[in-house]
Amino acid sequence: MSRIEVKDGTTIYYKDWGNGPVVMFSHGWPLNSDAWDGQLHFLAENGFRVIAHDRRGHGRSGQAWSANDMNGYADDLAAVIETLDFKGVTFVGHSTGGGEVARYIGRHGTKRVAAAVLGRWISSGYGACKAASRTSSIASKHFRRLTLPRTSRNSICPL
Repeated sequence: MSRIEVKDGTTIYYKDWGNGPVVMFSHGWPLNSDAWDGQLHFLAENGFRVIAHDRRGHGRSGQAWSANDMNGYADDLAAVIETLDFKGVTFVGHSTGGGEVARYIGRHGTKRVAAAVLGRWISSGYGACKAASRTSSIASKHFRRLTLPRTSRNSICPL
């Protein structure tokens, strides 16, 4: 199993399958990386390297007392990306995962970002957060909101 330890000591679990251009998946609340298995298998079998992590407090990642907010989630995502030294990442985020990707862009910029798909994403995070409007405005400059079709098996179709 692949894990990294972030600044506050929380362990973040991630799946890392395939070879090729990197596609990184962020799950919705209260799911974990297993929610993306259909998409991960499809893309890994078709020439992509796919990464999906369990957000802190979810699945196989550690339970933390702090940073359980969009800033913490975005910083954890950045730690995975920086640890694996990814560049040119295509992000796919659903629901809270979309908000996490948008916040990542707002806090860490687009240096490592090739594209993003934000399906039914939470644009402002939870509660009144100072960075929420900044995140939404930065993300909207680079990406447009998408509503992806449903299938009978998955809430997000393979790309």
